[in-house]
Amino acid sequence: MQIKLDIDALLDLDRTIAKQAFEGLTYPWELLDGISDAIMALGAQLSADEFEQTGDNIWIHKTAHVYPSVHITGPCIIDEGAEVRHCAFIRGNAIVGKHAVVGNSTELKNVILFDDVQVPHYNYVGDSILGYKAHMGAGSITSNVKSDKSLVQVHANGEHIPTGRKKFGAILGDFVEVGCNSVLNPGTVLGRGASVYPTSSVRECVPEGCIYKKQDKIVKRK
Repeated sequence: MQIKLDIDALLDLDRTIAKQAFEGLTYPWELLDGISDAIMALGAQLSADEFEQTGDNIWIHKTAHVYPSVHITGPCIIDEGAEVRHCAFIRGNAIVGKHAVVGNSTELKNVILFDDVQVPHYNYVGDSILGYKAHMGAGSITSNVKSDKSLVQVHANGEHIPTGRKKFGAILGDFVEVGCNSVLNPGTVLGRGASVYPTSSVRECVPEGCIYKKQDKIVKRK
């Protein structure tokens, strides 16, 4: 089964405040180098009537609910209606989309969460992009560095696509579901509507609408 890796095949750009930042790019991971600059440019344009600047390069929508115990390092944008729960740790270079949920003790670094994303329970999401309504189950994480520290490649459709990055976690297309306690290894791409069984270790790409049951067993959803 083939997987489409281009931005339009994976992500609905109307579902993120960062839409303009993707212009001119082919693959979504190409934006990982530019998330900081994108946030700074966006922040300068945000309305003071809607967003409050709470610290150095931190913009939080006035309807967002950010718990007092949350730690945020900028640059960061938290959009309308988002919820960032107890003891979440946002390490910088993060966009949290409209009505997204960042849960208890979840850690974010160099990420874009599209609108309605849920990373609600003990998740680590680093150097990754999560599409509209993507959901990561409790304890599931993105592993963003290879053990030998070599540059990450995306292995798909019989090709090995270089990313030029030492740190690259995962791209989750719109509506992706990741089961509890799963690990998405560096360079994982999950197509729109794909699902991953709980406790999986995913080392490859999963095409749109497919279910990852285990390595070498990816099936089309019936």
